[in-house]
Amino acid sequence: MGLNRRTPLRIAKFLAIVFLFFTVVLSFTDGIWAHEPNSVCREGIEFFISSTGPMQGGVVMAELRSPQPAAELSGRWGKRDIFFWKVKGEENIYRALLGVDLNQALEPALLRVQVSMGEGRDWTCDSTISPQKGQYKVQHLNVDYKFVDLSEKDLARYRREVARTRKLWNTDTPEQLWQGEFRAPLGEVKGSGSFGKLRVFNGKPRNPHTGEDFPAVTGTPVYAAQRGRVVLADNQFFSGNLVILDHGLGLYTLYAHLSSIDVKEGEMAEAESIIGKVGATGRVTGAHLHWGIRLYGARVNPQEVVKLLSRGN
Repeated sequence: MGLNRRTPLRIAKFLAIVFLFFTVVLSFTDGIWAHEPNSVCREGIEFFISSTGPMQGGVVMAELRSPQPAAELSGRWGKRDIFFWKVKGEENIYRALLGVDLNQALEPALLRVQVSMGEGRDWTCDSTISPQKGQYKVQHLNVDYKFVDLSEKDLARYRREVARTRKLWNTDTPEQLWQGEFRAPLGEVKGSGSFGKLRVFNGKPRNPHTGEDFPAVTGTPVYAAQRGRVVLADNQFFSGNLVILDHGLGLYTLYAHLSSIDVKEGEMAEAESIIGKVGATGRVTGAHLHWGIRLYGARVNPQEVVKLLSRGN
């Protein structure tokens, strides 16, 4: 049978439909994971990562699948050890989160995972992650001048507070304290998309915004994103009334500018329990909640953590 001028067009349409079909099927079956493992270790051990080129401020999930339980499992990316957890309801699947800081160096970094299956069977899984430059807008804000040009007293206070929180970010609890999804702390209230914006206060450039802002009226209840230990519940110069929860495995959430704090340091806050109320304390232009996440010390977009951990953990 001969070909007419419409035949190439029909073939192209057919191939496009086939491609779309398989794309949809694979997206439903594999979700965030690559269709092939990023690394194939010995004895059928497979290693996946959600992204090999995450943006500054982004989050990467790593997953290791093995045919039998791992006796020991550890990882390292950059200068930090990485902890894995066993996925609930799945046989021999382990996951970990990695944080790409807002100022992460734009150069390839090796992620190395050590797997021990016992009886001297020790294997290494390697994968390279190449961070990409973050694309964030500039935001101009006007605040009380005392938060822009600090007095010697306020500067000394700020430095003490930074030292205290830095000690937290450098402490990784090896135990997983949460179980299940992470949820935004104001329920159905949507964030403003402010994470990462390059902030200019009263005409003077300052550090990028390290959290997500949720506009709400003063007194609105603030809920714990997941179960975690209260490691800080205090007033700070820039953050105002602040609560920080340690969820284990290098993951911390922080809740700033509160009008009141309803938890005490050392307590265990359960998932979706009230930890405080929205306010306008510290350096603000109005009432809102600043919600941030530190992951192995990295300043990351909390919305990405919510997205990744909504896929089962």
